[in-house]
Amino acid sequence: MEISTTPQAPALGLGTFAASDGEPFPGLVLGERVLDLREHLPGANSLTGLLADWETQLSRVLELADGGSAGAGRSATHAIADLRPCVPFQPRQVLCAGANYHQHIVEMASAAIARGRPELTDEQVHELAVGEAQARAADDPFIFIGLPSALCGAEDDVVLWGGPRHHDWELELGVVIGRGGVDIAPEQAMEHVAGYTIVNDITTRDVIVRGTMPYSDLLSGKSRRTFFPTGPYVVPRALVPDPHNLQLTLSVNGQVMQNESTSDLIHGVDKLIAYASRVAGLYPGDLLLTGSPAGNAAHYDNRWLTPGDVIESEIAGLGRQRNVCVSDATFGG
Repeated sequence: MEISTTPQAPALGLGTFAASDGEPFPGLVLGERVLDLREHLPGANSLTGLLADWETQLSRVLELADGGSAGAGRSATHAIADLRPCVPFQPRQVLCAGANYHQHIVEMASAAIARGRPELTDEQVHELAVGEAQARAADDPFIFIGLPSALCGAEDDVVLWGGPRHHDWELELGVVIGRGGVDIAPEQAMEHVAGYTIVNDITTRDVIVRGTMPYSDLLSGKSRRTFFPTGPYVVPRALVPDPHNLQLTLSVNGQVMQNESTSDLIHGVDKLIAYASRVAGLYPGDLLLTGSPAGNAAHYDNRWLTPGDVIESEIAGLGRQRNVCVSDATFGG
């Protein structure tokens, strides 16, 4: 299976775009065209600003979309193929869920158990690994903090900082918060969602572990500049009927590495929002990553990312990313 390299846009989405000779602007994606929102919404200088007043601005955006689909203002649009997707918006907080897919937990636990207990049969190893996944489901979500400065655009280069290391990929469904809150109930959580986007959580595995302490250096392991390719679009919540039934697919140089549905999530979007709001509180424009499915580099005999690799990622209905890995110039590569 290969990912098509043909540009893909949702029927309606929002993003930040730039022409080769212009400054970035907030745009409304209408199929293969993009409407410059600055010309139609007073004060709409950025998608970040729209998210700060999302409940009001959404109705105006949808009115523009209705007019655009009927032909109104079509002459003022840009061809999406002529634009570069920038970071869609600047989140106040980036919250990342880890170990949140059943099959991913089973995959990781199976490898660890098999190494530590070689006397066990494959069936016994699998049974214990499934138990690890069930224990994760019974516990609170595991959420850590990322840095907004690590975001880059959906077609930007990814810099493999630190030279030859264990650089890995992690395709994730990103949840964009439209209404903040504290102690949000799970049954009300979806009302706080503005929309959904694509995020690839690039991770340097051998940096995260310091000595014998796992996850002790998330800063340099996960929040380096360019380590969160994001976008290209934010698709409004109403246009994503079921965020727990979306297919995620990631390839490296044309070889599919991750191919899973969000139906395999352990803690769904509602539970993640409720937990995050209980611990930290949420604000309009926050970005919540929901975790990555099975299929990381370790699963492919430690096939780590190297300069020149091309990562192509897509989530059904949300668009596509294409990022080229480049070397860290400080290492002379």
